[in-house]
Amino acid sequence: MTAEQTPRAQAAAPGEGLAGDPRRFLRSGRLESMPRRWRDKVAVTRYMAVQALPTLLEPVTERELTERLRELTHDPAGLRRAMVDHGLVQRTRDGAEYWRTERTEYDG
Repeated sequence: MTAEQTPRAQAAAPGEGLAGDPRRFLRSGRLESMPRRWRDKVAVTRYMAVQALPTLLEPVTERELTERLRELTHDPAGLRRAMVDHGLVQRTRDGAEYWRTERTEYDG
């Protein structure tokens, strides 16, 4: 098997998706588990933040955000925490409301 025929080389081949595309970690539109590599985690978190909170600065309740994230992953609390930790989403001090504060490369 040559380097061009290996599964890794095929996955990065033109027309088969970008190597850095966070959607490659989704199955049927859902995130099954967070990737291991830091840059992949950041990319996935940035992508999912836009999916869950498409409108910048739009406040949503904690319950609403959790429901939106539940449609995207089996671990909505973990993904919500990652979005806050990465500075993509802010919340009120009591955690009652959340809003996306950062525009990303995945915004339309």
